[in-house]
Amino acid sequence: MLRTSLFVAAAILGVTTVYATDLDSYTHSIEQWRSERVERLTAPHGWLSLIGLEWLQPGDNSVGSAGDNAIVLKAGPAHLGVVTLAPDGAVRIVLATDSGATVDGKAVTQAVLVDDMHAAATAAPTTVSFGTASFYVIDREGRKGLRVKDSATPARKHFAGIDYYPIDPSWRIVADWVPFDPPHKLEIGSVIGTIESVDVPGKAVFRRDGHTYELLPYQEEPGGELFFVMADRTSGKETYGAARFFYAALPKDGKVVLDFNKAYNPPCAFTPFATCPLAPPENRLDLRVTAGEKKYVGEHH
Repeated sequence: MLRTSLFVAAAILGVTTVYATDLDSYTHSIEQWRSERVERLTAPHGWLSLIGLEWLQPGDNSVGSAGDNAIVLKAGPAHLGVVTLAPDGAVRIVLATDSGATVDGKAVTQAVLVDDMHAAATAAPTTVSFGTASFYVIDREGRKGLRVKDSATPARKHFAGIDYYPIDPSWRIVADWVPFDPPHKLEIGSVIGTIESVDVPGKAVFRRDGHTYELLPYQEEPGGELFFVMADRTSGKETYGAARFFYAALPKDGKVVLDFNKAYNPPCAFTPFATCPLAPPENRLDLRVTAGEKKYVGEHH
């Protein structure tokens, strides 16, 4: 009876929806997805462990927890070492003799630090570790900075949990896929003021409440899943204001599945030290998407 009523409701809404063969199975899959999402978020090196985002200046940058450093960390030895940003963008660290720090798990005196944009596809950026804390270099449109993490941060210890809209199968929508050949360009801004031009392989077109909507995705890596950065009429009220994210499998037979029950908050909802993309104007839906994650109750801004 419940399954039948859901089909009727979907017909009234004008939603093209695919339901799991067993509604309980679908609900369980979303609950499992949520559990795994929280596990990643709260992991020792997850987003909640961030304690700093420190931009490097050209030349030498002394680093440590003492106030006389160019970059003052919230954890670690008073004087960790010196990080040098060369004119060509290369980054090197020379560790203080008594820092106790390691580089990729090795006790060395100095090393080249490979940032997150130039690490090999299967490798992580070079990580400098000290006690429960660590950092690695990020590259954002040519700006280099230290992303600092600490597994002992209060944000992990006092995680307030995530609030969700009720799981609603009608928000699992089978959209029409309209490919772009060649791909369109889309400018994606970020919370730190950078603008990235990305290739959009096509658009997802769907109907809800008798109206037609479009969303433009991009791929974070060649051949990868479609990544959507979107906002809607709940943004800034019931949900995080800047954007919510979700992924979709690659289109098949001219269709793409948009599961808004998996719409999730970006890292910036949990920490001020992330560099999240913002929803572009093209992906700001004039629609209340009452599915997925709500605002984080511990939101920092």
